[in-house]
Amino acid sequence: MDPRAPLEHDRAPRQRRGRVRPVSVAPMMDRTDRHFRRLMRLITRHTLLYTEMVTCPAVLHGDREHILGYHPSEHPLALQLGGDDPEALAACARIAAELGYDEVNINVGCPSDRVQSGNFGVCLMKDPARVRDCVVAMREAVELPVTVKHRIGVDELDRYEDMLHFVDVVAAAEPDLFTVHARKAWLQGLSPKQNRNVPPLRYAEVHRLARERPGVFVEINGGFKTADAIAEQLERVDAVMLGRAAWDDPWLFAAVDQRFFASEAPAPTRPAVVEAYLEHVHEQLAMARARVEAGSRYKGPSATILLRPIMNLFTGRPGAKRWKRTLNELCQRPTREGLDALPAFAVELEAEGAARDRARAS
Repeated sequence: MDPRAPLEHDRAPRQRRGRVRPVSVAPMMDRTDRHFRRLMRLITRHTLLYTEMVTCPAVLHGDREHILGYHPSEHPLALQLGGDDPEALAACARIAAELGYDEVNINVGCPSDRVQSGNFGVCLMKDPARVRDCVVAMREAVELPVTVKHRIGVDELDRYEDMLHFVDVVAAAEPDLFTVHARKAWLQGLSPKQNRNVPPLRYAEVHRLARERPGVFVEINGGFKTADAIAEQLERVDAVMLGRAAWDDPWLFAAVDQRFFASEAPAPTRPAVVEAYLEHVHEQLAMARARVEAGSRYKGPSATILLRPIMNLFTGRPGAKRWKRTLNELCQRPTREGLDALPAFAVELEAEGAARDRARAS
């Protein structure tokens, strides 16, 4: 179809490349690296995972294994791209397809100084025609699902009608999903961290978008912290994305597969996840030692980078502070003996938690 033609809002049935996964973990800078994704895949087999945002120049000219490499177990996995040039984004989408990614996403939501200087991220909400052209180029380049993650508004363009206009223009290019962070963003006056918390959440407007534009798939993002909250949102939208909650309490995903993906596989246990994740840690540390012996300038991830994904594994459970204290000590002195003791420590903490649960139930 002509991407500049008016969108027929009542077209049916909806069409999409690939399946819509009802739950995803948001792309987060300095969080959703390959180590955190490896942990999450040990907890949930079906949740869609994202990379950190990667800029087009990094994809096109950087060390692809270092920047884009991932473990096969991480599927389904989406690559989030930062850029505003249709040709460059199309080239990056082709690379994503060649590397086996399951989806590719364009970032239209990040408000950091970095994206402002490059005129991408949430800046692009002010130029929906360019986003449309980017989606057109990416969809012509690959057969992967191409999705858009954006805010509910930016600066003075923060009315529902402004978001609706953005979606209508971009939807003409037929992106496979709109992920809407239900907060507006301020390009000046708020830091990226403040933009995640200060602007109020406006869920009702995302729900209204899903009702009034049934021809598009809508995912909602922002502030969800429990499985019950996910279930409530899925009555109104197609999918739910969780961000900081996944980092702060990754174990909330332990029941996601059974509840939202109809999985019949048993839920994991924390000790089993710790033991499996430590295999990854030992593998990474062994590779780092090999690099040092080979004289490589890149030594690989530190113990802190490797262990921080499991730092919050016992959030809300007895012994959570002891667990973090033990991991912090290992970050400073990562001995084989100390690392290998972690599964038994996890068993101990699980037993304490089970005892507390029984006492509360009696």
